[in-house]
Amino acid sequence: MCRSIKTLYNFEPPATEQEIRAAALQFVRKLSGFNVPSKANEAAFNRAVDDVAATAARLIDSLVTTAEPRDRAVETERARARSAMRFGSGSTA
Repeated sequence: MCRSIKTLYNFEPPATEQEIRAAALQFVRKLSGFNVPSKANEAAFNRAVDDVAATAARLIDSLVTTAEPRDRAVETERARARSAMRFGSGSTA
């Protein structure tokens, strides 16, 4: 689906409102096909982002797990390492 939407549940520190809203925005962009909606569709687009963000926040708040929260810094470093293995380090010699 949307590669830029990241897992937001069970992290320490918890996901912020801004992170949840950014994920909702990406989701609505993907569904609508609009990066930026026209003036005629702007209200519906923004309402959808608000609704998806509220639903996502409720979902994240209601989930339960016995697993330890993941550390954001550790997960970010793991993602960088996977990317370097997949695409190379980016340096040219």
